[in-house]
Amino acid sequence: MKNTNSNTKLILLPYIQKQGSSNRLWLLAFISFFTLVFLATLIYTRDTTSSTTTTTSSTPLSSFTNTLLSSTVINTLLHYASKSNDTFHMPHSDLKTISDMLRKCPSPCNFLVFGLTHETLLWKALNHNGRTVFIDENRYYAAYFEEKHPEIDAYDVAYTTKRSELKELIASAKEQVGNECRPVQNLLFSECKLGLNDLPNHVYEVDWDVILVDGPRGDWPDAPGRMSPIFTAGVLARSKKGGNPKTHVFVHDFSGKVEKVSGNEFLCKENLVEATHSLGHYVLEKMDESSVQYCKNHSSGFASSSS
Repeated sequence: MKNTNSNTKLILLPYIQKQGSSNRLWLLAFISFFTLVFLATLIYTRDTTSSTTTTTSSTPLSSFTNTLLSSTVINTLLHYASKSNDTFHMPHSDLKTISDMLRKCPSPCNFLVFGLTHETLLWKALNHNGRTVFIDENRYYAAYFEEKHPEIDAYDVAYTTKRSELKELIASAKEQVGNECRPVQNLLFSECKLGLNDLPNHVYEVDWDVILVDGPRGDWPDAPGRMSPIFTAGVLARSKKGGNPKTHVFVHDFSGKVEKVSGNEFLCKENLVEATHSLGHYVLEKMDESSVQYCKNHSSGFASSSS
């Protein structure tokens, strides 16, 4: 190989030396031209790539991910969810009411659910590309559910209320309406007996569009009852900082005394837009921080509710 290269140099060198200065100038011009072409191509390619990257990064993520489930898929999910043989599952009419609201919800939709139930996976699926968070009273079941379904965002909370204390708890909240139990506040720093102040910090920072109260249990006197999540839902709805000023709050098992009385006191009859035997639908608007009244037209829920 070395000998071949040496011979080549001996042959080419005399050839180049024989060329006139004119040929050398043409050679330099030729090399310079291709160098300029190469540099121009490199610069153009870089600018084009940069422009494409900028355009892509400035495009809202929602334009790529904000895809809604088709009506066929939704109706199929509702059909099979309502066919459960379990007596605690929601009827098709209630499922469809909540589903329709999630479909109308500005995307991405923020959906907060109190209670891990038979419908948990359904709610997650229906709120496609939205944020769905579940709060449950049983820490072991919440951990188990998350382990079995990693896509589910579930947290546990320790309720300190008792269903038998309904009247006393509501009276205490009304007495503290100008202080610890204000209708507009960050419950993370509150000592209100009905307010849940030990949820994950980010739960208080999200502007929730839809809230469903379907837990905790309330079947016996010492059960937690749903006073706290109903009160908390009302405060979260009124304390929104941005997003849609309205929040849709659904209360399941609406025929129960705790659900109806607490709803009248903290979600308010004037905000009740639809009610069936099993589902109450309230629409609340955010309020001024100085507000010290839950309802505009207030009459005690005990007066209109049977035991």
